[in-house]
Amino acid sequence: MNRDFILPDIGEGIVECEVLEWKVKEGDMIAEDQVIAEVSTDKAVVEIPSMYSGRITKLYYDDGEIAKVHSPLFAIDTDEETVDTTESVFDIPEIAELKLELVKQPSQVVRENQANKVLTTPAVRKLAREHDLDLLLISGTGKNGRVLKEDVHLYLKTADQGLAQKITGKNNDRTEAIVGVRKIMAQHMSESVSKIPHFTFVDEIDVTELMLLRASLKEAYSDQVKITLMPLLIKALSLSIGQFPIMNSRVDESFTELTYVGSHNIGMAVDGRTGLLVPNVKDVQNLSILQIATEVARLTDAARSGIINLAELRGGTITISNIGAIGGISASPIINRPEVAIVALGKIQNLPRFGNDNQITARKIMSVSWSGDHRVIDGATIARFNNCWKAYLESPGTMLATMV
Repeated sequence: MNRDFILPDIGEGIVECEVLEWKVKEGDMIAEDQVIAEVSTDKAVVEIPSMYSGRITKLYYDDGEIAKVHSPLFAIDTDEETVDTTESVFDIPEIAELKLELVKQPSQVVRENQANKVLTTPAVRKLAREHDLDLLLISGTGKNGRVLKEDVHLYLKTADQGLAQKITGKNNDRTEAIVGVRKIMAQHMSESVSKIPHFTFVDEIDVTELMLLRASLKEAYSDQVKITLMPLLIKALSLSIGQFPIMNSRVDESFTELTYVGSHNIGMAVDGRTGLLVPNVKDVQNLSILQIATEVARLTDAARSGIINLAELRGGTITISNIGAIGGISASPIINRPEVAIVALGKIQNLPRFGNDNQITARKIMSVSWSGDHRVIDGATIARFNNCWKAYLESPGTMLATMV
């Protein structure tokens, strides 16, 4: 039976993707789960597997063309006589959620491969090679971000102007298209601000004891995983959610239903190569600190490379943004819809504080800035939740009493 494979809804506002490379050709016999194509979205490079075994009868796009979500990607002749031809890839959760697998490649190879897969023509590639240019650095103004010959000439002209500016001291304007992750993020944040009444709660946490615990764990498990403060912060947040489940809730678009999410899928904002990404550690309530540390390291590396499984970006329930790793002591973070809360961490400072004996002592102090959805969370709730989280972090040994 001949049937079309429908390109699945990749999510995150993505409605199209570029076919980077077909792994098969028309007439090839393939097996179920075999990778058919490698495609690129604005956020990641993913592999598309086949749902069935059979013979490829048609590829609907050439390499470099833009494929539309909900449209046929390829056709396959299967031996399954009883297959319902109205069934699509969206009816099979494993395809929609699990089969968009991470493409794992060393970072240097990734950059070389991506440069080869920039949407452009052979003539433009030849021009770029002649001038020893990296196509990844050139903003394409053609359809779907295609790099045109004019874009290369403009890039060369800009470079020449930059050299001239060093000589003459004259500055010139530079314009580039807003595309990719930057554009999607802008749309997402604009919707969040316009639809959610934000309110902010700020506090400071003494992380002196937490830093000592982290140093101890780092030394003890250095041969297994890199231990940062993030796994400890995430685990303490999950323990606090157990007492304040409304912080792990979400509302529907019409604001008629409030869902208390059972899984603690805690997101962490990562400043990646393709822009800000927020992968999340799934089911933190069931993970040990070492398991969380492993996930944090894996997701951070993937997000920074820009090549990440899209499933890792979905399903988050609450987010941590560690702005202090770059600088600054406070922020007003924007909620990552449909979540109801986000916290921004400030940089850790060595500050004087009064001890129990009223003597001044140096302590490690970190400021935290919460933004909450005021339709769901009131000030008292977020203050009590923060106090719970703060208690775990300031006396990290107390986490042992409540950890499963």
